[in-house]
Amino acid sequence: MDTTDKTLYADVLVIGFGKGGKVTAAKVGDLGKRVVLVEQSDQMYGGTCPNVGCVPTKALVHHSGKRRSGDSVKEFYERSVEHVEALTSLFRSGNYDALNNADTVTVITGRATFVDPHTVAVGVGEDRLTVVAEKILINTGSEPVIPDITGLRGSKYTLTSTDLIHTTDLPERLAIVGGGYLGIEFAAIYARFGSHVTVFEAAPKILGREDDDVAAVAEDILAGEGIEIITGARVLEIRDGENEATVVFENGGLEHTQGVDAILAATGRVPATRGLGLEAAGVRTTSNGAVEVDEYLRTSQPHIYALGDVNGGPQFTYISLDDSRIVVDQLVGEGRRSTADRVAIPRTLFMTPPFASVGLTEREAREAGYLVKVTSQPVAEIVAMPRAYAVEETRGIMKFVIDGWTDEILGAALLSIDAQELINTVTLAMRYGIKAAQLRDAIYTHPSSTEAFNDVLATVVRMDEPHGSPA
Repeated sequence: MDTTDKTLYADVLVIGFGKGGKVTAAKVGDLGKRVVLVEQSDQMYGGTCPNVGCVPTKALVHHSGKRRSGDSVKEFYERSVEHVEALTSLFRSGNYDALNNADTVTVITGRATFVDPHTVAVGVGEDRLTVVAEKILINTGSEPVIPDITGLRGSKYTLTSTDLIHTTDLPERLAIVGGGYLGIEFAAIYARFGSHVTVFEAAPKILGREDDDVAAVAEDILAGEGIEIITGARVLEIRDGENEATVVFENGGLEHTQGVDAILAATGRVPATRGLGLEAAGVRTTSNGAVEVDEYLRTSQPHIYALGDVNGGPQFTYISLDDSRIVVDQLVGEGRRSTADRVAIPRTLFMTPPFASVGLTEREAREAGYLVKVTSQPVAEIVAMPRAYAVEETRGIMKFVIDGWTDEILGAALLSIDAQELINTVTLAMRYGIKAAQLRDAIYTHPSSTEAFNDVLATVVRMDEPHGSPA
């Protein structure tokens, strides 16, 4: 690439190499648009998912279950991290080559800062480039947040999720501050590798959004893996020692301490907008720093779009992918697609076995005024699911929440082997109006996990008393 004049002109500029941005860049580039994609780090080609998110963490889930009784815990973990890093390196180079080798796409590595609504500066000093574009896409993702707890940010024992997956030294005692999806997933991974894991969760229970019966099964499974979960725990302070950190926390009105070798701050991620110079572009942000967008993902500057985690939407790679469909439709399509088109978005927690859910919980459905019927079964009691026994994973529960008037599926919670796949079938049923009875009576391959639906949906265990008629 010849950058002698220090200025590049593009039809579309993409800031950030995340899922939504790279897919949009590839598609509009294929249509002949001149595209420049700027990524601040050569370790993040492809975005969060293949580098520090979905791919490495799920690979660690896989590796954590392969350790044999005779394996050295620390050596096995070190080898596992090395295997995972080799995998992410492969994904990273593949993502870079796929875009940079395209005739119409140029990838630049450096930090982008807005100069005005159509111009960004990349880099500083003699390496500084200017990119001028007709359309601009902000796709910078999110970054871990470390809560404001005394001593936590300055502790030499504090790690973010990104830090932890790159360390080859398995912590013997791992404290996790935060019992949400991120915290629980890492607890499950590192407990299986051999760490003694303690989760400190301020809420009265983990998975607080879920129904109590489902959350209780999940907590029992985690406890069975040796994970200590302290709910109602308020971490007050982290004190560094020479060889360990001390977690000071309040629980049940009393102050306690616990010595640990590492602390994972797992209290969420925030949109990565610092240093972008959004003020110079006239781009507004929300109170939590997310780029403010409308249903077509347009910012306060109509020619600038925001995709993925940075726009404050659900922090899932598949949402970022759908964001790209909306933006591509805006750039080269009919401009009709929007976030309002989304129905039944599933989510998965990759503990072992995985927990996947979609739609309303039983509690939410009742609060919304539905006539609710519920069907629920422990996996170990599902006769039509021999796969669970074949792979020796019978822990968990399957639960469906159904509209008592229409037989439509309002929501599902699947804590079982293959739940991350099963939930997609349920989601499709919900999107396209397939009734619970139709899902129940469908023909599935055998032995498979999906055929569990034949059993689970055959028995209603709880139903509201009918009153009135459907509106």
